[in-house]
Amino acid sequence: MQEVLTYFENIPTSVRTLFLVSGLSFFLIIEALSPLFRFNYHKRKHAAINITFTLITLVINLFGAALIVAAVDYTQRNQFGILHMIDLPVLLYVIIGLALMDLIGAWLIHFLEHKVRWMWRFHIIHHSDTNVDVTSGLRHHPGENILRLAFTTLAVLVVGPAFGLVMFYQTISAFFAHLTHANIQMPRGVDKLLSYVFVTPHFHKVHHHYVQPYTDTNYGNIFSFWDHIFGTAVYEEDVTSLVYGLDTHMDKKDHTSLKNLLLIPFQTYREPIKKG
Repeated sequence: MQEVLTYFENIPTSVRTLFLVSGLSFFLIIEALSPLFRFNYHKRKHAAINITFTLITLVINLFGAALIVAAVDYTQRNQFGILHMIDLPVLLYVIIGLALMDLIGAWLIHFLEHKVRWMWRFHIIHHSDTNVDVTSGLRHHPGENILRLAFTTLAVLVVGPAFGLVMFYQTISAFFAHLTHANIQMPRGVDKLLSYVFVTPHFHKVHHHYVQPYTDTNYGNIFSFWDHIFGTAVYEEDVTSLVYGLDTHMDKKDHTSLKNLLLIPFQTYREPIKKG
């Protein structure tokens, strides 16, 4: 495991990009072979919008990397953070580090985005997708990207992970973004069993149902046990009954125009139309 951390500590940006593109390509193939839903949509146009947001995410993360590096440097120089409080075997160090970074850097900010109105305004863009597929995973408004970057930095400061563990976490996080949004069929029993520990495709799809209360459940990114612990976990046996999108933004012009998607946080707020 130490070799893994050393590898990710020195991983080139080109290799991380290759991981991202390969994961996207792999799940696009699986979607074509075994789709959960047979959407009636222009897949290339849909992908173009979402990949544009993905590219914006990569640019912001490129600049934000300096902030994360500075946070890691501070915690390592000052022996600051939870992981510095006790000497752990490397495997436990990795598991606990990943779990805590996932809690603060992903679950917590996601939860807040659903509870704090001005944050939700930015998160609407992600939820407005009515055809959730692998390209939806990184469909985030630039404002939301900055929020998530801030909480990732906070996670580093609180947890105190080595740089290799941070890079390992971010790589796994990107993989799960692809996996959990991919429009793929999963064996129901396998998906449900895994969903007690990990965020699975069916577990996360519930979160993209277009009305509350399902929209406000299953906030997990990598580990689903945070949702089970905090009482926000819901499992829907029949995922084919789900409808994607948001009841406030179901009009096609609301969620298929890049310009409108960028402007949504600054438009008049729309209260959820129905709950059920």
